[in-house]
Amino acid sequence: MHIAIEPSILYFGTPVVLLSTENEDGTFNLAPLSSAWALGHTVVLGLGSDGQSAHNLTRRPDLVINLPSPDLWPAVERLAPLTGRHPVPATKAAGCRYEPDKFGAAGLRPEPSDTVRPPRVAECPLQLEARAAQVRPDAAGEFLIVEAQVRKVHADPALTVPGTDHIDPAAWSPLIYNFRHYFGLGPELGHSYRTQTPATTVSGCS
Repeated sequence: MHIAIEPSILYFGTPVVLLSTENEDGTFNLAPLSSAWALGHTVVLGLGSDGQSAHNLTRRPDLVINLPSPDLWPAVERLAPLTGRHPVPATKAAGCRYEPDKFGAAGLRPEPSDTVRPPRVAECPLQLEARAAQVRPDAAGEFLIVEAQVRKVHADPALTVPGTDHIDPAAWSPLIYNFRHYFGLGPELGHSYRTQTPATTVSGCS
């Protein structure tokens, strides 16, 4: 049996993204997002329309989509109550405060990108340099939907299948935002028939 419920949020398990963008004065903003998905080499992002990231991307389309590992959740949470907007928009949650140095506040290090101006987050194992091809309001007019075309991918070598451009899914675990709680992945259950990185060993009892 199922019951009808009315949850206040629908974050039913999505990867966390740290989004770096360029401010008007040439400095950089860093913000956590919990709404991101990929289709080919396009990543679709959902973000609040009053935040600094939205403000930046409507004017300067370069961005970096940084994907943190589960152990970085405390740094992500340090960013959560911060905004790069001054004054703080009235739509922000209570306790939100202005912070111009997001990297420093989170304890993260910026490193130069190759194809865009915003820096990458050095501690993130996967970093996607991208450019916003389309920025538009969502259907309710409360958020912005960003379609970002990925231009270059940087990966920690420990995550790749040696001699290939493939990410080893057994080595990579994204940080997951699950109804406002942080999680990593559990053990592999199986793989798609389309995978190009099938498991080579199977553990278990004989």
